[in-house]
Amino acid sequence: MKKLNRRDLIAGAAAASAAAAVSTIAKPALAQSRLEWKMVTSWPKGLPGLGTGAERLAKRITDLSGGRLNIKVYSAGELVPALQCFDAVANGTAEMAHDASYYHLSKSLGTAFFTAVPFGLNAAELNAWVYFGGGQELWDNLYNDFGIQAYLAGNTGVQMAGWYRKEIKSLDDMKGLKFRMPGQGGDVLRKLGVTVVNVAGGEIFANLQSGAIDGAEWVGPYNDLALGFYKVTKFYYWPGFHEPGAGLECMINKSKLSTLPKDLQELIVNCCHAENDAMLAEFNARNGEALETLIRQHGVQLKQLPRDVLEGIGNASGEVMQELLDKGDTKTKNIATNFVKFRTNIRRWTQISDQAFVNARSLNFKYPG
Repeated sequence: MKKLNRRDLIAGAAAASAAAAVSTIAKPALAQSRLEWKMVTSWPKGLPGLGTGAERLAKRITDLSGGRLNIKVYSAGELVPALQCFDAVANGTAEMAHDASYYHLSKSLGTAFFTAVPFGLNAAELNAWVYFGGGQELWDNLYNDFGIQAYLAGNTGVQMAGWYRKEIKSLDDMKGLKFRMPGQGGDVLRKLGVTVVNVAGGEIFANLQSGAIDGAEWVGPYNDLALGFYKVTKFYYWPGFHEPGAGLECMINKSKLSTLPKDLQELIVNCCHAENDAMLAEFNARNGEALETLIRQHGVQLKQLPRDVLEGIGNASGEVMQELLDKGDTKTKNIATNFVKFRTNIRRWTQISDQAFVNARSLNFKYPG
């Protein structure tokens, strides 16, 4: 055995001290690398599809980051009111939010395009516009003034036209109604003599029950069954002209986002894309079964809006869009111009692809099932 001299003992002690110092420093540094972020939402707690989609997005980010970025979800009203997510992210009350962009028309009329506009784009077309048609760049430019970055993070697919206390047989039946519908859809209904009311999803049932409103749209069978609208009204109309493919957004405070390592920034983007796909698949999978439950177990009367009503709504939709093109602020005009051009071009393809296929599948031929 080698005999240790005084020099060896001193060197060993120094090394031990250094190791101890590194050990005491490493623990706080590791703790500091684990960030806790808040995500506020516009959705009632546990609401299928929308609420659970936000929770799924938060969990995916947390899990894939290995816990380096832990996202805590707050349902509507837990931290901020349902319709104040935009301000919460802009002022730093929360680092993230999950809601619908058209809740923020008071910030800019251009916000509606990234959720849905009447007779606009279906879910697949909206994805195409945002991802490859210049939509994301226009969205970035719009939200940059507020210090917010946003990405698509969900889609409900084609929605229902909503719940009505009375039958709608003509455009005259629309006049004087008090109806809940946000976004440009609300602007369209106003042109038809409807009094438009915008309340959060968790408040619709109480407003229907009290008679404060005569009708409301929310999403579709999967969500509408969960919220119990069938208990206070039985007339359920289609198609959802106002939201042919409603995109949901994940908003992030840009200054907070910029502090993250590049890999975590990229992880958030990819998790948003994943939830955008997952939520649409969930709604498509669940809506049919929920609709059957509404009809067979709860006596809901499924009604199609008459052709003259749809044509009247279509004309009013065109007027609303033209007003944005003529009188909107610069950013809104740019968004609307790009959107309308994209809609015109992709409509040609949709007519001979998806639309033509669905029409062909409806023909009277033998097929199992």
